[in-house]
Amino acid sequence: MPRTRSLLDLEHLSRDDITFILKLARTMHTRAPRPRLKGKRIALLFYEASTRTRVSFEFAAKLLGTHTSIISATASSVEKGESLVDTGKTLQALGADCIVVRHPSSGAPYVLARNLRVPIINAGDGMHEHPSQGLLDAYTILRHKKSLKGLKVTMIGDIQHSRVARSNIHLLSKFGAQVVLCGPAELLPETALTLAPGLKIVRHIEEAVRKSDVVMMLRVQKERLAGLNLDSEKYHIQYQLTLDRLKLAKSDAIVMHPGPMVRGMEIQTEVADSPQAVIEEQVHNGVYVRMAVMSVCMGVA
Repeated sequence: MPRTRSLLDLEHLSRDDITFILKLARTMHTRAPRPRLKGKRIALLFYEASTRTRVSFEFAAKLLGTHTSIISATASSVEKGESLVDTGKTLQALGADCIVVRHPSSGAPYVLARNLRVPIINAGDGMHEHPSQGLLDAYTILRHKKSLKGLKVTMIGDIQHSRVARSNIHLLSKFGAQVVLCGPAELLPETALTLAPGLKIVRHIEEAVRKSDVVMMLRVQKERLAGLNLDSEKYHIQYQLTLDRLKLAKSDAIVMHPGPMVRGMEIQTEVADSPQAVIEEQVHNGVYVRMAVMSVCMGVA
């Protein structure tokens, strides 16, 4: 794979590049870590709250031998009105070799990439994409299934506001998975079909889950639902993944969730803790996938 300057999305990443990252992640998972990036400095610029993504990037960076600095919007010059680009230029001037950014505005990582010399890694931008999550989800699926091609992958929940859903849709569609989307019209408009070829929308969860190989649950993102009056009780009744509904999927189906997970809302506790759930495994795998991403973006893969 040629050196990749930045990872901004999966929509424009080729199958070959994705395959390269996933294979490198597998190597890092199965071998003792070595300090490929010893002496490098990685800045974690997070304008939104995060646990899984931020910590896994930090752990991944340290396993690669780097120095990390975490910058949050509430404890930096951002509070004083400093622009995103000026903050990025400050980190670059201080010696950052790579910037991992999470931002509430779609497109923010692209702005940094256009204005800085160092690689930018998108750790989630608004409702646009979350590429490293899409990669770790694919990696997790491939730990349980031989190939993505031909798998029925059902995503249930708040598709409209989910950057995770978008990244997964782009990746899975490139590799020939059958992607089924399920949710109420308020959270899953028909325009979602334009995200990738071959998508299917199913409104009833029982039909959507039936014969699925992978069931991926998504949280209702209440922080992005301004002006939308969603009936939480009705949603819980119609779209929660329960043990009875999971029985409609294939017997070897896996259940996924990118987190944060709201037990009792989109997923029944018994399902979240069932042998078919690989939710904790997703989190664990994120470290190796993000090690691979940083190595590729910094040209040492």
